[in-house]
Amino acid sequence: MKREILAAEDAEDLQIISAKLQDAVGRVGDLVWLPKAQRFAALFNRFMWENKRKTDNLRVRSGLHFNGVRSVKSQKILRGDPDAVLSLLAIRFAQRGAEDPGGTVELIFAGGGTIQLDVEYLDAGLADISGEWAALGRPEHEADR
Repeated sequence: MKREILAAEDAEDLQIISAKLQDAVGRVGDLVWLPKAQRFAALFNRFMWENKRKTDNLRVRSGLHFNGVRSVKSQKILRGDPDAVLSLLAIRFAQRGAEDPGGTVELIFAGGGTIQLDVEYLDAGLADISGEWAALGRPEHEADR
């Protein structure tokens, strides 16, 4: 299967990355902010929603990054437990204004946890970094039932 490599420079682009990462799981220890480099990076095991054969539930290891990150805040994230597992639901971007390319990126996790990135501009990337493997199951949502 082909590996995904995506970039986002506006909210519309980020919606595509968000959809690819819906139901991705990762460990708190796999989320890192590098303040000197102004970069936030994360590793996730993402569910391959693009796989057309619904009988094959697959996951792939993917790296997500944001550049131009000035600060990071989190709520309801167990930062002291690097092995705590997070399930990503969505990523949103709220631009500060029409003339200001900066804004806030919000990563929204199951259970009410969030991470907010204050960014100078939107510059994100997602890349698959492994081959796929069989997932234990297929994530379900209220609309699926």
